[in-house]
Amino acid sequence: MGKANKLVIVESPSKAKTIGKYLGAEYTVKASMGHLRDLPKSTMGVDLEHDFTPKYLPVSGKEDLIKELKKAAVSADVVYLATDPDREGEAISWHLKELLELSEKKAQRVTFNEITQNVVKEAIENPREIDYCLVDAQQARRVLDRIVGYQLSPLLWKKVRRGLSAGRVQSVATRLVVDRENEIRSFIPREYWSLDVTLNRIGKAGSFVAHYYGDTKKRELENEAQVMAVIGDITGKEFTVTNVKKAEKKRSAAPPFTTSTLQQEASRKLNMTPKRTMAIAQQLYEGVDVAGEGTLGLITYMRTDSLRLSNEAMNAAADFIRQRYGNPYYYGKHHVFKTKSGAQDAHEAIRPTHVELDPERIQGSLTREQYKLYKLIWSRFLASQMANAVYDTVAIDTECAGHLFRSSHQSMKFPGFVAVYEEGRDDEAEAMDSPLPDLEVGEKTAIADIRKEQHFTQPPARYTEATLVKAMEEKGVGRPSTYASIVSTIQDREYVVKQDKRLAPTPLGEVVNGLMMERFNDIIDVEFTANMETRLDDVEAGSRNWKDVLSEFYAGFHQEMVEAEAALEGTRLKVPEEESEEICEVCGKKMVVKVGRFGKFLACPGWPECKNTKPIVERMPGRCPKCESGLLKRKSKRGYAYYACEKGADCGFMTWDVPTELDCPECGMTMFKKSGRGRQKAFCINEACGNFLPEDKRGYYKKPAEGEAPAEKPKKAAKKTAKKTGGAMK
Repeated sequence: MGKANKLVIVESPSKAKTIGKYLGAEYTVKASMGHLRDLPKSTMGVDLEHDFTPKYLPVSGKEDLIKELKKAAVSADVVYLATDPDREGEAISWHLKELLELSEKKAQRVTFNEITQNVVKEAIENPREIDYCLVDAQQARRVLDRIVGYQLSPLLWKKVRRGLSAGRVQSVATRLVVDRENEIRSFIPREYWSLDVTLNRIGKAGSFVAHYYGDTKKRELENEAQVMAVIGDITGKEFTVTNVKKAEKKRSAAPPFTTSTLQQEASRKLNMTPKRTMAIAQQLYEGVDVAGEGTLGLITYMRTDSLRLSNEAMNAAADFIRQRYGNPYYYGKHHVFKTKSGAQDAHEAIRPTHVELDPERIQGSLTREQYKLYKLIWSRFLASQMANAVYDTVAIDTECAGHLFRSSHQSMKFPGFVAVYEEGRDDEAEAMDSPLPDLEVGEKTAIADIRKEQHFTQPPARYTEATLVKAMEEKGVGRPSTYASIVSTIQDREYVVKQDKRLAPTPLGEVVNGLMMERFNDIIDVEFTANMETRLDDVEAGSRNWKDVLSEFYAGFHQEMVEAEAALEGTRLKVPEEESEEICEVCGKKMVVKVGRFGKFLACPGWPECKNTKPIVERMPGRCPKCESGLLKRKSKRGYAYYACEKGADCGFMTWDVPTELDCPECGMTMFKKSGRGRQKAFCINEACGNFLPEDKRGYYKKPAEGEAPAEKPKKAAKKTAKKTGGAMK
């Protein structure tokens, strides 16, 4: 066995573990655990007077790791910097080179679009130098955000509330949410009516529903008077079939995932936040222990805006489709999708590294979330290379008294890609009519029923996390690597809150957005932010100097800061108080939500005369099994959620299990479910009920009592299951 004289540095231990199994004994693989050098936390760390020179320092708390890596680097002949294949990964490699004092010759940059044995070995055999254009683009973004954050945040502290912070791209995302809320508020509903008739065939069996279409051309019925006029014209008269159109309709598959579309689809189908989606995708990319296969990177790099697929991947998909589904299900050739203009196209689309590893085959080796996300990625990729779905469609026009009514229906003729995957939708899918009789032109039908219904146009829907990511991508705000953090940050800062899975601005978010709109129009401008992303792309391409970009930006920003400070001198903006439904038991006023050092709480608006405060509690569905009172969600001192009777100590009931809206069909008491992610099965906790589920069978890990022998160590498969369904409750 040869001496290890080649050092490979990656970001995470799981990535190090996977790559270490692919390389020989002469390689030592270590993890940097992310950034080891960064701008200081306590100060801006950017010299604005001297060409925006950043001051980088070793990350606090990582001194021992830095020392260990330096020692390993000194004894190595060559150091392979194998951080992620994007701007940030390139910057981390550069910081490692500087921190470990590596020469240009000794520092070798390698990247993996997928972490498979062949790709890893090929990359190691073909290293390159660090791409300083990528590094500069990342430095420019980091310094830009640092300047904005460290100069705007103190202004928000002074003029709005202590502890606030402002971000360059996050401010634009907040504006999108606020603008949508303003659209909803200013929306004026418009009335319209639908008119449907049920028609019976004359002399033949069969009936169908026809919808009012218009007269000589399409027409919308705007009020009841127009509807009644049409009903008056057609009542008691026959309808004549004027047109029967039969056709074959084809629908092609969606392209493989980009970062944006993966986050959108995971939100729609799996109810995963963008942040969680990217965390699970990172695990699948870096490597998972697969039974019978060893450690494998299961997907390609997940930060990409490209739709490109390698020929090898498309060939593998073609073979798999033909073998499993048959030749008719294959597209017939490589299905190539055109990447949108402006996309970087540095990596392939997100796809499985081994298409033959279908989700069901490796399900036992994955956590529940890993399995669901892998299945989504695998299915979307496979479907992208499958044949079109084919539908038989029929449209029938019937006419009466000059009024045209239309019926339509489609039925699947050949499923094609739909056999594997169908893309989710953000809006309601259009309902299709029931199957239609085999009608002929000139056939007469008679009215069996008339239905009219009033409708009103609806305002635009609030953004979901998925549709906000989609809007940011369409407007050029942010990049694939930043979408998840942007959506997460604006919620963490309490500028935006999630209500019924949709995003709404908080009063604080609206006040901060108003200040930004009035005083920092460039920062908050969508087009300006999109243009800044283009400038950063230019830096990456080597066509623009990164410090020139900073200089151009700072000139305008600094002037806005000076003008804002002067205009707001002596002014403090008031955030409207959020009124709750809780009544102050001291003075009878509705209590308001306040923010203190330890988070939100309820306070009486009559302060200082009334100083009553109380913690915020969330009312849960169901009833207390001891006294039939309401149930509240509370938090323990350690921050864990538990559920207790609203009467508190007077009743004494509490549980870690989550109350549901369901009642036990046998005893009628509220049913509960196990806490944790995913859909959990409800159970009864009434010991006197035949449906009672004992605590040790609810899926929680039970720590053995003192002196009790620990439970037999579970088998590997069972261990994976336990990992998927959650750990012990503390």
